Amino acid sequence: MRKFENDNYLHTFIKKYQMNPFTILALILIYFGLLILISNLVSKKDSSNDAFFKANKNSKWYLVAFGMIGTALSGVTFISVPGNVGAIENQFGYFQFVIGNAIGFLIIATVLLPLYYRMNLTSIYSYIEQRLGIVSYKTAASIFLISRTIGSSFRLYLVVIVLQRYVFDFYNIPFALTVLISLGLIFSYTYRGGLKTIIITDTLQTFFLVSSVFLTLFFICRTMDFGVVEAFEAIKNSNYSKVFFYEDFLKGNFVLKQILGGIFVTIAMVGLDQDLMQKNLSCATIGEAQKNMFTFTGVFVLINIFFLSVGALLYLYANKNGIEIPMVDGIKRTDLLFPEIAFNHLSIIPSVIFLLGLTAATFATTDSALTALTTSFCVDFLGMDKLENQKNNNAVKIRHIVHLAFSLLMFLVIIAFNSLNDKSVVTMIFKVAGYTYGPLLGLYAFGLFMKTKTVHDKLVPLICLISPLICFFISKYSTVLFGDYVFDNELIIINGFITFIGLLIISKPATKQTRF
Repeated sequence: MRKFENDNYLHTFIKKYQMNPFTILALILIYFGLLILISNLVSKKDSSNDAFFKANKNSKWYLVAFGMIGTALSGVTFISVPGNVGAIENQFGYFQFVIGNAIGFLIIATVLLPLYYRMNLTSIYSYIEQRLGIVSYKTAASIFLISRTIGSSFRLYLVVIVLQRYVFDFYNIPFALTVLISLGLIFSYTYRGGLKTIIITDTLQTFFLVSSVFLTLFFICRTMDFGVVEAFEAIKNSNYSKVFFYEDFLKGNFVLKQILGGIFVTIAMVGLDQDLMQKNLSCATIGEAQKNMFTFTGVFVLINIFFLSVGALLYLYANKNGIEIPMVDGIKRTDLLFPEIAFNHLSIIPSVIFLLGLTAATFATTDSALTALTTSFCVDFLGMDKLENQKNNNAVKIRHIVHLAFSLLMFLVIIAFNSLNDKSVVTMIFKVAGYTYGPLLGLYAFGLFMKTKTVHDKLVPLICLISPLICFFISKYSTVLFGDYVFDNELIIINGFITFIGLLIISKPATKQTRF
């Protein structure tokens, strides 16, 4: 935006050319129209289960790497991470967690990916079946289904509340219908082509996401008359730029907690998650899959630095212009500061850029998750990967029904979460992940490191249920039990460790069939 001599004229200009509900809605419909067109073109060639589950095992690594950025970041990173920068206990502290993420990605590339490729897996939970038994396998797959449904629902919830506040409230459309419309649009372009479609659409959506980050920075800097150097200095000298918190190990933001939490959350939520691993396994060779992960890691770290910078600039802009953090039901919602500024205080071009970035980030995550959930259920519980004819019409119809069922399940989770949530969504996602993904961490750790042992298979579900319950008790009463110690992302390590100990207790000597 060019510099205006008169503040009143600037205000009039912004009001005249800023976004309105009709414009936002029209852009979203055009955006989804493009995704549906791509889906039809891709699935017209092949809508078989093999294409849906594995993209026929011929995906290009660079497309997978680029598309994974949008899937891994989501609307949570796009809105919630910048919003969290304003809290004195957060600032740039999230980058501590990102460092842990990067280490976790490297471990996945060098330890887990070779294992999955060596075993030629469609579902990564098939490893647990061969190593520990059928009940353990079903338990691991069930944990993923629960974890991914909740996590993806939380991520979609974030963009839906933005759409509700800035679009659908204008038309008096209830929140539940907004959620249903959003899921219906996602279902419309994912149910046929699956992973083969997702790899193409995620590449497009990641392009919108990455472009949006850089252009948002550009427009905010231009509005505040900042060049690159001025912006860097303003962020560095602000109250939002502290990265490392090492003063008090009892607090949740302590650097070692965040880095360790980042490592193990990444291993669990990416390396032991069918969603992101499904994309890696669609590459032709392990070498291409590893190139994908290494490239993705570098870009992931860089993009998060820019998101944190956006957050600092947003708060500087808000303070300068007297913009308050939006309130919902009497509670300040930092998640809404970015959309508040984009839609109501900037001109139409940065508003459009923000909208495209937000939509791309969130729906890239949700469409990918729906595909992974459908794949896991169809393969792990219905055995569809064992069918000789992957184009079997009945099997394809059943897959469509499963896809619809998970869409409706996500709808119910979002409605429930909306009635309960009063915290930043990014905080809630990783908090829930600590409980749900911890047992997966313990299962895989036992399988990989205890080669001479297996388990009494039927007791595994009990261990995987007891461990999160113990962790919930520890977390809830940590300040009483451990002298003001507050658990944060490191809770997933405790959860995995308790599961591991539980599996040791019910272990027995491994046979030749289970020792690998």
